[in-house]
This record gives sequence, C-alpha cells and structure tokens, in this order.
Amino acid sequence: MPASEAPSLLFVNQHYAPDLASTAQHLTDLAEHLAAEGFEVHVLCSRGHYLSGEMEVPAEEMRGGVHVHRVRTTAFGREATLGRVADYASFFLQVVANLLTGRRYDAVVSLTTPPLLPVAAALAWVLRKQPYGIWSMDLHPEAEQAVGMIEANGTLGNALQGLADWSYRRAQFTIGLGPHMKARIRDKGVSDERLHTIPVWNKKEEVCPISPEDNPLVEKVDLGGTFVVMYSGNAGLGHRFEEVLRAAKHFDGHPDIRFLFVGQGPRREEIENFAERHALSNLTYLDYFPREQIKYSLSLADVHLLTLRRSFAGIAVPGKLYGILAAGRPVLMVGPEASDSADTIQRHAVGRVVDPGQYETDGAATEAVITAIEDLYDRPERRRRLGRRGREVFLDRFEQEQCCKQWAALLRREVGAP
Repeated sequence: MPASEAPSLLFVNQHYAPDLASTAQHLTDLAEHLAAEGFEVHVLCSRGHYLSGEMEVPAEEMRGGVHVHRVRTTAFGREATLGRVADYASFFLQVVANLLTGRRYDAVVSLTTPPLLPVAAALAWVLRKQPYGIWSMDLHPEAEQAVGMIEANGTLGNALQGLADWSYRRAQFTIGLGPHMKARIRDKGVSDERLHTIPVWNKKEEVCPISPEDNPLVEKVDLGGTFVVMYSGNAGLGHRFEEVLRAAKHFDGHPDIRFLFVGQGPRREEIENFAERHALSNLTYLDYFPREQIKYSLSLADVHLLTLRRSFAGIAVPGKLYGILAAGRPVLMVGPEASDSADTIQRHAVGRVVDPGQYETDGAATEAVITAIEDLYDRPERRRRLGRRGREVFLDRFEQEQCCKQWAALLRREVGAP
C-alpha cells in the first residue's frame, strides 16, 4: 500500500530516541515496529534530554522508518521543580499549537509526559475532531497528589483532576499498563470497550542473562565475588526506600552482601546522604549505563529490588520489573500487594513481595526485608530457579515483539489496517 494510503499515526511524548528516558525507549520500540508493519508513523517530541540540556539532534528526521518532529523547548531538566514545570509547560504549548494548526492524522496517541498531555489531544478533538487515544504510562495529577505536591481536594487539585478525567473520557481508546491502573481509569468514567491493557516490555536480545565470567562490568564496578542486591532505574518520589536502606545498614560489615544503585532520580541525594551519614561501606551508587550495556548492568545483580509507595498503586507500574525478568534474576518488591507489579510477581512466582502495610511497625517490615535477602543469599539454587522462571514469563508475556503485536492489532481495529 502506498504511504499516502497507509493509516497515519502521530505519537506525542516529551522524550524520544536517542534520549534514555524509559518512555522514550518504549515509544521508539513501538513506533519503529508499527512503521515496519506498514503504518505511517510520526512522533512529536522535544529536543531536551530527560535529565537536563538539549540533545544535538535535527528538528526533522526519518529514524527507523519513523518521521520524527522535534520542537525546541526550555531544557532545565529534572533537578529543580520550577525548571521541570517550565519544560513541561513549554512543550505542552507547542503540542497544542501543532495539534490545532498542523496536519490532521488518522489518530493521535498521547503519552503522559508531561502530565496532563492528553488534555492537548482532547482540545484538538473538540476543536477540529482530531481522533486520539491515550497511552497511560502514569496517572496525573494523581501522582502529584500522592506525593503531596498538589492538595487532592483543593481548588487546584480538583481543577486538574477534572481536566485529566475529561481528556480520558473523550479518548477513542486508552491503554493502561495493568489491572489496577485500568480500574483507576475506569473510575474516571471510561467505558470498558474503550479501555485496554498492554504492559510495557524489554527486548529479548537487548536484555538477557549474562554470567559473571562473561560480564565485563563485574571488574569495572569491583563487585566480583559478592552477593549484589541491586536497584536499577529512576529513584522517584513514588518509590520507597526506608526499609531497603535500613536493611543495607543492617548488612554493613557482611563480607559478601553489597547494595548497588544505578540511575538517577529526585531521591538519589537522599539515598547517598543516608549512606554517608551512616558511613556505609556496602552501598554504591552509579550513573546510568548506556542502553547497549543494559544486559550487563542488570546481570550484575543476584537479586533486584523494586519499590513502590502504597499511594502509587494503580497510578504507576514500574517498567523495571520486565528488565529484571528478562535478565533472569529474582525480584524482591517492597510495596503494596494490591498493585500491578506485586500481582505479576506473585502470580508468576518470580520473587517475593514484602508489603510494609501488613506489619505493625517499621522495624518489623525492615526485618521482613532482611529475612528475604538472607533467604535468597543462603539458597542459590532457589535464586536460579526464580530467575529461570522470570525469563520464561518474560518471553511469554513481556517481550517487545509480543506487546507490540498487541498494539498493532489494537490500532488496526481502531484506525484501520495498512
């Protein structure tokens, strides 16, 4: 079919390749898959890095079969709240202008970075009948309310919540990341026939189990021969680290058990300050590794940590879980059992969930984390069994090809077949 006759899609998100943001990586995977399937795929994004500064990239380019359109915005980054808000606002206004005056597509798919981005797509639907869908990576302003940035029942909170819910109700289709998130979206007034669930993913060739002797990073990070408890990814406000840090303090001085954090995030400074204040010799914090080294980075761990605040259940679904499964490592989650990640871990028997809400004191929850780490340390065969099971589940349910096929099938129904 000629490109002019292929269904045209515009994905809108603040970040896109070559940026390292999780949403950028998943959107790049999906956009290139759909382009290979015959869709005419466009992406509208900014030139800003996820962390800070501008990327040296062209305003327009064809990348992996995808038409990429980058707009210039402020690029203060994530270090300060005001700078982040400025980046969000400048991109949002550019999107509104583009959707109201630019080309009309068969469908626009809005992600959720920046927060309330779907409102721009809803405005284009009201003013020019531009069809749209929402890929709900996180729920906003629920996330901001959950961390106390916005008062839930205040004037501003109610106004932003009303706008967000309005944009979801008018979308032709919405994709959430799990059943708990789907339930929250349904509560906005979205009908089940417009509501779908497709998880995020990793690539089987990009993340796979690597043995220590074949891992070049083992010597580089100087962790060889130790039992590594690892947290990889964004240390965000929706994550909890209290029990993990107290467990690290408990194990300080243990000859074999080490804690490794990799990535960035607003809580990195807090974690590093805790380690410095308690003079922890067993905790190391490293910057992100390049994407091409992710399989080596994730394979440094003997067990991976995943954490979530109770207030974020159904609001966020940490995508790091699927990289952990792909790497063939067990996962220890510290967070609510009533959440999408905990459901996956327990349903598929790929690790352990410690729900602090089930313990009477913080000390008891910390002891449960310590016991879980000791159990995995003492039972290497169980670790290997959980890791093998995780890899099997990943290939069956959370591999890129599987998830992108679900996306392609959905878009064929909603927009038309190439």
